[in-house]
Amino acid sequence: MTMRRNLMRATAAAALAFTLAPVVHAQDVIKIGEINSYKAQPAFLEPYKKGMELAVDEINASGGVLGKKVQLIIRDDNANPGDAVRAAEELVSREKVDVLTGSFLSHIGLALTDFAKQKKFFFLAGEPLTDKIVWQNGNRYTYRLRPSTYMQVSMMVPEAAALKKKRWALVYPNYEYGQSAVATFKQLLKAAQPDVEFVAEQAPPLGKVDSGSVVQALADAKPDAIFNVLFGADLSKFVREGNTRGLFQGREVVSLLTGEPEYMDPLKDEAPNGWIVTGYPWYGIQTPEHKAFQTAYQAKFNDYPRLGSIVGYSAIKSLAEGMKKAGSTDTEKLVAAFKGLQVPTPFGRITYRPEDNQSTMGGYVGRTKNEGGKGVMVDYRYVDGSKVQPSNDEVKKMRPAD
Repeated sequence: MTMRRNLMRATAAAALAFTLAPVVHAQDVIKIGEINSYKAQPAFLEPYKKGMELAVDEINASGGVLGKKVQLIIRDDNANPGDAVRAAEELVSREKVDVLTGSFLSHIGLALTDFAKQKKFFFLAGEPLTDKIVWQNGNRYTYRLRPSTYMQVSMMVPEAAALKKKRWALVYPNYEYGQSAVATFKQLLKAAQPDVEFVAEQAPPLGKVDSGSVVQALADAKPDAIFNVLFGADLSKFVREGNTRGLFQGREVVSLLTGEPEYMDPLKDEAPNGWIVTGYPWYGIQTPEHKAFQTAYQAKFNDYPRLGSIVGYSAIKSLAEGMKKAGSTDTEKLVAAFKGLQVPTPFGRITYRPEDNQSTMGGYVGRTKNEGGKGVMVDYRYVDGSKVQPSNDEVKKMRPAD
C-alpha cells in the first residue's frame, strides 16, 4: 500500500513537472509574432527577414531583453488581409506572442491595425506606407516605423517642383499605397506649383501591369514629366517597355522607391538614367552606425544589405528598446513607452512621435545612374523624417482621439 502511494505521488509529481516545464520555458522567452507577404514580395522581404534575424542575434548575444531571450515566430499572410488577421489571431491566442509586428502591403497593414485596435494588442507596422495607419485609421495600439507615403512624397516634391514641368502623367498600382501616393503628390505639387496639370493617369492592378498599353497611354498624353509609383516586377515591365518605346527620352521621371536595391538591381542594364528617386545607396553611406550595421550584416549573410534589411533590423531593435523602457511586455506599458521612444538605427537615432505614433526615420533622395550595366543612386542626400511630417495641429484634424 505504501509502495502504491509512493508510486502515485511520483507519477503526480512527474505529471506536474511535465505541465509546468513548458510554462517555465515560455516565461524565459519573449515572443515576437511577425506577419508578412513573404511569398508575394520576396525581393523586399527576404532581406527584411535577414535584418530581423541579425537584430535578434545581437539582442540575445547581449543578454536578451528584460533578462529573457527574444524569439521570432513568423507567419506568411499570402498577401491577403483575411489571412493576415487569421495569422494574428493564431499568434496571439495559440502561440501567446507578446507583441505583433510586420506587414508590407498597405491594405494588409490596415487590417492588422484594426486587429490591434479590436484586440487591444500592441502592433508595430514595419513597412506598410499608407498614411491611414497613423492618421485616419490610427489607434493607440499601432505604431509605424518606415517613412509614410506622405513623408516620402514630401521628400521628392521640392525636386519635382524645381523641374518646372507643367504637364505631368501619373502611373501607380491601383491599391491603397498607390492611390494615397498619387493623391499626396497631386496635393503637394499643386501647392508648390499652382499651374501644374495632370494630363494622364494609369492605375494597373498590383502585379498585373499591361506595360504596353500603360506606356502607350502615357506617351499619347505627351507629358513633360512622369510620376511613377510602380515597384517590383511591375516596375521592371514598365521600364523595359518604356525604354523600348522611348517614353523616357527627353522627359523627367520622379519615381518612389526605385532607388531601393530590391527594385533597382533586377533592372540590370535596363536601369534608367537621371530619374529622381527615393532609395538606399548602401554602398556610399559612411556614417559610423551604418558602417557597423553593414559590416555585421555582410559577415553574417555574405551579402549586401537592402532597404528591407534596414527596416527588419530596426523594427526588432525598436521593440527591444520599447520593452526595456516599459520594463515589461504588457501592452499598455508598451503603448506608453513608445510615446517619444528613441531608437538607434543604421540611419541614426529615430523617435516615435507621440502625436501620431509615426517614427522619424528618414530616407535618401537622389538620381539614378546606369553605371556599367547596373543601376545606382548618385547625388543623394538623407532627408530627416522629422522635416517632412505634418504639424501637430494637422495631425489632430486627421487622427481620431485615442
